[in-house]
Amino acid sequence: MYYDLNVPWTDNQREMQRAIAFLDELGYDVVALTHTLSGKIPSDHTSPIPATLPFTVPSRLRILRRCTLLLTDSTTNNKLPDLRSSYDIVAARPTSERTLQQACQTLDVDIISLDLTQKFETHFKFPTLGSAIARGVKIELCYGQGVGTQDANRKRLVIGNATQLIRVSRGRGLVFSSDARSVLALRAPADVINLASVWGLGRERGKDGLSKEPRSVVEFARLKKESYRGVVDVVYGGEKPAVVERQQKGQKGQSQQQQNKRKGDNLEKGSKKSKVQSAK
Repeated sequence: MYYDLNVPWTDNQREMQRAIAFLDELGYDVVALTHTLSGKIPSDHTSPIPATLPFTVPSRLRILRRCTLLLTDSTTNNKLPDLRSSYDIVAARPTSERTLQQACQTLDVDIISLDLTQKFETHFKFPTLGSAIARGVKIELCYGQGVGTQDANRKRLVIGNATQLIRVSRGRGLVFSSDARSVLALRAPADVINLASVWGLGRERGKDGLSKEPRSVVEFARLKKESYRGVVDVVYGGEKPAVVERQQKGQKGQSQQQQNKRKGDNLEKGSKKSKVQSAK
């Protein structure tokens, strides 16, 4: 199964439907529609992405809802855990070295997504990225940031940042997503794997970045959502079938009769014993 966990959500239903249909044609199985938040999280925030989309979706395609929070400072993430009630996946996009360290070391998110078109203050470091990967948090590389632009400088930054991330992370814990602002920027899984190999990642690791790694993101995020604030789903098992219920009642009745019989036998033996002793 192939995953694209970062498809920007838009209110343009026609454009959104085209993108989802094209991803299905390209061979993707799971797609996450992404809403991006910036600044402080409102206390009454609800997802703008409806649980049931207002247009036809290919039957084989699984649709998830994701929220990406832009981290500008440490005060923007106070209500980050509350987002799990409205989204299937919660991601963070650091905008500075300080927020990157915070996201990697302490934030309870599923994905750390980086804007590869920006020039970072310092080089990426393994201790920073490694702390996130050790906690099960994946690092996301979005190929659409470079594919969907004609700006040579942006493309150069994407290639440089991507190759550096692959080298520093040692090819582990990476997820490849599109983050495509246009249908024209979407690519088939085989093309993404080839692109990752050009950036310095082996083909097997590249395939994992579209299948194994994002699958673990989805499963861990599901477990976190189910256990959010200690809520446990109780599965309703249905009523007992009438036949089984009658059998259980019959078994209880037989057991009670056997117990009564044993009590009667014990009383009878005790009575006989007392009679023998009195005769003596």
